[in-house]
Amino acid sequence: MKFSLFIARRYLFSKSSNNAINIITIISAISIVAGAAALFIVLSGFSGLKEFSLSFSSIFDPDVKVIPASGKTIRLTPKQESQLKEIPGVAQYTKVIEERAFLEYRGKNHIAYIKGVDTNYRRVNPIDSTLLYGSWITPQEHVATIGFGISRILSLGVNNFQNLLQVMVPKPGTGQITDPTQAFNSSQLVVSDMFQVNEELDNKYVFVNLDFARELLNYDDNTLSSLEIKTTSNADLTKTMKKVQEVMGENAKILTRIQLNDKLYKMLNAENLAVYLIFTLVLIIALFNLIGSIIMIILDKKSNIKTLHSLGATIPEIRRVFFMQGGLMTLCGGMLGLLLGALIVAGQITFEWVMITPSLPYPMKFMPVNFIAVFATISILGLLASYLASSRIQPKLLE
Repeated sequence: MKFSLFIARRYLFSKSSNNAINIITIISAISIVAGAAALFIVLSGFSGLKEFSLSFSSIFDPDVKVIPASGKTIRLTPKQESQLKEIPGVAQYTKVIEERAFLEYRGKNHIAYIKGVDTNYRRVNPIDSTLLYGSWITPQEHVATIGFGISRILSLGVNNFQNLLQVMVPKPGTGQITDPTQAFNSSQLVVSDMFQVNEELDNKYVFVNLDFARELLNYDDNTLSSLEIKTTSNADLTKTMKKVQEVMGENAKILTRIQLNDKLYKMLNAENLAVYLIFTLVLIIALFNLIGSIIMIILDKKSNIKTLHSLGATIPEIRRVFFMQGGLMTLCGGMLGLLLGALIVAGQITFEWVMITPSLPYPMKFMPVNFIAVFATISILGLLASYLASSRIQPKLLE
């Protein structure tokens, strides 16, 4: 093994008498470096995009959410509240009442969701960063915080006390409606603040205080649409969810943020895998240069191979020489490519060279799994290419 490694290192750093072989070897080394750097940059870019995309969902989706197992509401009694507070891992929780509503303002209409929340809501969900101006809802007043999209659709501003926002929700019950004016519960609101996250959420939600939502929907004090929970930083999520389930009973369903955005996570992971496979294919094509380079070196070193064989080196040992040469070229090129890729990613994070918008740089993120994935991919493919090339050494070559 030491003999093969010694000769492989000599061949790796020595020039060939044939200039064409030197050029082919240089091209092969550059392709390995460029391939490894490109794969790492793309994976880091997708990691940044994934985090950027999920940052929107984390604003409105808590660590753990309790929803009805069936129907539209759950029950939370004072006894259950006290039990929730004693669960290790539960830092904060907020009560939520949510319902589809019809909005009307000065002849303009829009269908959205009213979301009644208590004073703990901003401690559970980091919505403060999305608020534009004005003041957040208060428990004592009939005020609302609306999405920027709803404001645009209804031409609705902040703190307009002369023209109020009309909110209507269907009355619960069964049977045929004979008087449409009696089919809805209705109330009026002053808009005190706006939020802006993305187009979908901006057009969807109107935040109101919990008592207003209860009054509008005729819910009692123990009836909720959901319960949103913020966990502690060191919480065991599985155990916390199990304890919450025990408190809430079989009529409630406990979901994590990932489960709440299951389709989004699956889509982002599928895109990441697809890009990884595409660039792996590019690497495979680039490593054909390595196979060609090693075969050319074998032909160039034919006389040296005969000499080594005459000195007692066996065919497997000679094959091992060129296998190790290819392996060293792959490992050195892969490490150099990773270093180059890391410098480019660090430069983008620090200096924001590429911008999506004038104020938004293209997101990048360092992740250990990306380093491991690139190094493992380039190593496995490079060693396979080296094996295929070194296997061309046959006894007839020594004739």
